[in-house]
Amino acid sequence: MRFGLLGPPVLFYDAQGVARGTARAIAGPKSRVLLTALLLDAGRAVSVESLKDALWGEAAPVSAQASLHNHVARLRRLLDDPGRLRTVPSGYVLRIDEGELDVHLFDAHVAEARAAHTGRDWERVVRGCTDALALWRGAPLAGLPPEAGGYAFAQRLCEARLLLLEWRYDAELALGGPRLHELVPELAVLTGEYPLREVFYRQLMLALHRTGRQAEALAVHRDLRTRLVGQLGIEPGPGVREAHVEVLRGVTGDGGAGEPVEADRPVPSPAQLPPSPAHFIGRTPLRESLRRALTAPGPHPTAVISGMAGVGKSALALQVAHQLAERFPDGQIHLDLHGATPGMTPLTAAQAVAALLRDLGTEPCRIPEQPDAAAALLRSLLAPTRTLLVLDDAASAAQVRPLLPGGAGCGVIVTSRSPLTALDGAARFPLAPLSDEESAELLCRASGRDGLDGTDAARLLVELTGGLPLALRIVAARLAARPALTPDALAGQLAAADSRLHHLEYDDLSVRRSLAVAHDALAASERETDKDAARTLCRIGALGLPTYGAPLLARLTGTGEPRSEAALERLLDVALLEEPAYGRYAPHDLVRDFARERAGERDTADTVGTALHWYAAVAERVLAAIVQPGPDLDDRRRPTPSQPSGHTANVGTVAPFAGPGAAFAWGDGELENVVTLVERYADDPSGQRAGLVCTLVRLIFPFAHRRGRVAEMEVLGQAGLRVARRLGDAEAEAYALADLAGSHFLTGRQKSALALNDRALAVWRRLDRPSWIRRCLNNRGLLLDGLGRRSEAGEALARSLQYARQLNDPYGEAVTHSHLGNLVEHTDPRAAIEQHRRSLALGNEIGAVIVRHSAHCNIGYAHLRLGQPAAALPHFEESLRILGGHGDWHGESRTRLGLVRALRLLGRSARAARECAELLGRADARADRYTGGLARHQHGLLLRERGHTGAAREAWDAALAALEGTDEQTVVTELRALLAPADRSRGVLDDTPPDPATWRPRSTPPPPS
Repeated sequence: MRFGLLGPPVLFYDAQGVARGTARAIAGPKSRVLLTALLLDAGRAVSVESLKDALWGEAAPVSAQASLHNHVARLRRLLDDPGRLRTVPSGYVLRIDEGELDVHLFDAHVAEARAAHTGRDWERVVRGCTDALALWRGAPLAGLPPEAGGYAFAQRLCEARLLLLEWRYDAELALGGPRLHELVPELAVLTGEYPLREVFYRQLMLALHRTGRQAEALAVHRDLRTRLVGQLGIEPGPGVREAHVEVLRGVTGDGGAGEPVEADRPVPSPAQLPPSPAHFIGRTPLRESLRRALTAPGPHPTAVISGMAGVGKSALALQVAHQLAERFPDGQIHLDLHGATPGMTPLTAAQAVAALLRDLGTEPCRIPEQPDAAAALLRSLLAPTRTLLVLDDAASAAQVRPLLPGGAGCGVIVTSRSPLTALDGAARFPLAPLSDEESAELLCRASGRDGLDGTDAARLLVELTGGLPLALRIVAARLAARPALTPDALAGQLAAADSRLHHLEYDDLSVRRSLAVAHDALAASERETDKDAARTLCRIGALGLPTYGAPLLARLTGTGEPRSEAALERLLDVALLEEPAYGRYAPHDLVRDFARERAGERDTADTVGTALHWYAAVAERVLAAIVQPGPDLDDRRRPTPSQPSGHTANVGTVAPFAGPGAAFAWGDGELENVVTLVERYADDPSGQRAGLVCTLVRLIFPFAHRRGRVAEMEVLGQAGLRVARRLGDAEAEAYALADLAGSHFLTGRQKSALALNDRALAVWRRLDRPSWIRRCLNNRGLLLDGLGRRSEAGEALARSLQYARQLNDPYGEAVTHSHLGNLVEHTDPRAAIEQHRRSLALGNEIGAVIVRHSAHCNIGYAHLRLGQPAAALPHFEESLRILGGHGDWHGESRTRLGLVRALRLLGRSARAARECAELLGRADARADRYTGGLARHQHGLLLRERGHTGAAREAWDAALAALEGTDEQTVVTELRALLAPADRSRGVLDDTPPDPATWRPRSTPPPPS
């Protein structure tokens, strides 16, 4: 079976070929539209919404869904194989095999004819053009209603037909012979149909001249020139002028036509720049940088503007080119290299060189056939000139390199999705999406909607288009075309993630098609890396994470990490991904939508399951690297009843980390992804996914706790608790309760932490799990001490110590001694130091970094309580030295607070200020308001000592706001006293109390591992 779009849509049932088969027109108009819509995206899924729009436009009836099914069924009955038209989750796919669609054959003949024309193989040009034109049955998509779309598609084909006619007449003029006489009437008709297409006039003049009809040839020129000058105010182009010279040179005297012979005139400088963009917004610093780069001294300054599809590369290039036109008086040449043009093959370097030579006035017959010779001629012509080249939409550095001039007077602007890093000596300007303010301005100006600026709808439209100028132009065009369409309604359409790209298409503008060019080229490539890249993008769409790394995608695609890295670099090169940090990749939001469309439903399900298994396996390796061997580690690694089978097998495929530093680095890069997956699938009805979520939360939580990622801890803990209760998994519920207690502890919410911890303790007692009972008792003692309930705290810690000894758990014993020391510090700091030294001895014996650093920190605080800051200082310094890169944020922050206090009390305010600023920066980076509040309290005291009372009060105000709602009453009370009304007559705070020597932050180490 064959299909035809070069004319009214038809089916061919004869296997003889499209040109000779028996055509059958499609009877129903809706069936013709349906077939056309499927053929326009042959081999790709066409959404149901797109088909409805094609069939009914904006006025789809209520029964549109059912009617569409009926039309699909009728179309299947017309096909030789009903299986050609498949239903997929997003819509329908029509299978078209090679050679079955006349447009594909037509494009192949066009490419063959173009290559032959470039190579001046005139007989092959005639054959290629004739074969292509034989397929033409009339205007493409003839008889279809406007809402069916395809206008740009039909225009492209019509333009290709005219090019074929031009090439064929060029070839026939070059070949000569009796056929020349037949050309005259054909070309006369074409000049009438296309009165401003100069090529046909040139060819008609030459055909008349070469058949001895010079006077008529000169008359054709006179008529054309009169029309162009009178209507447009321009002279005929170089091709017509060259033909005119040939005719004149073949005439004697007055040419036998009664008009004088015109003297040869110099070919004017090319001025080919398309109009500057009508609504160009922002990019001011970038424009200035581009101008400087293109006017800097040196050989042929070249600027490469790179970025994703639709980001505004060509608009920026044209804006700057027009501004610089006067600096290049010998001409401005614009050449579209079609590196990523939908439906077009990129120009070869040889084709591009030939095009530039023709633009510079070189006769086609004088263009060398050898590419190197043609490039050398181009450089020779440009060398003495000051010419600006705008090479738009380059595919690669190899395509551009032969086009670069050799002299110092020319300038080159290249636009490409790739940064073309292999192009030596070029200044590179990566282009990011517009800012929110610039996007809003572009939207308002391009849409012409009064009152849109500053509205919530405008802000939402900007957010949904991701600052992409192409998407903003489409949204603006839709608003301009339909006054009744409100910005709120359009924002609602775009907010539906599964249809956003559908609404980002208008006339010949389409975000989806712009993105599809790069993906489809990768998928159709024979190179392994390109195919891997296309497959990788689909996995990215299926998973929908904030960022990606090579190890995860290697697991999802089933390839090794080297191939995965190469695929990611390829996606980066074609601007389908960005690299916000080394080794981390992320797509633009609209690329995410496109990638999600390309990922099937089953592909998504498989990808999510694989990702959850992999993250759980690596999280277990992280746990093993950062938690001291012993019951704490063993308990976390032990499966709970809801854990899915097969997880342990997955761990074996993941290599252990070399040490804590590598494990922390992995967690820093992947925690956001883990939280995204947990949030998305915590309420998934699939029991297996829920079990994996529970496992993942249990294994990754100690990392988040040690890193101080308080916001992520809350999300993970709540999700783990929710899933555990839904699954009826008591062990998992107890883990989640204890973990949430740790999260509340870190944020100063001691009372709620105690309640959560006690609920976990009750579950562990019911399950008779001594190691977890020991931990919960230890945490209970710590929390009760912080709340001032010291008698109860002592009882809990004594029982925890008994459990630790029964379990032969030296790590747990060391931690309990640490907490006992903190408890007795209130009444006997020296006894506290002895407890901490016992903890330190155990830590040294078992090599527990966290225990050792905590012991030194706590000894430092005991010395501060004794009024001995000089004795405290080396312990705080040793604590930080031991901690190194082990990532215990709670311990680090409390140690730094003590260090700041010791330095301040010793009068070393400069270093104290530096340490306090470091602590504040780290707390703010983690969104840890509690630690930030404690640090700002100290910062205010430092400012007061230096006489900056106003700044000190600002710091205390911020500290109080951060600590309100916590159980840190000692510091809150002091802050309120510090901020009480003061006698300002002497410019100091006379009524501020001294820094209380009794205050210390919550004890180290943190609650559960």
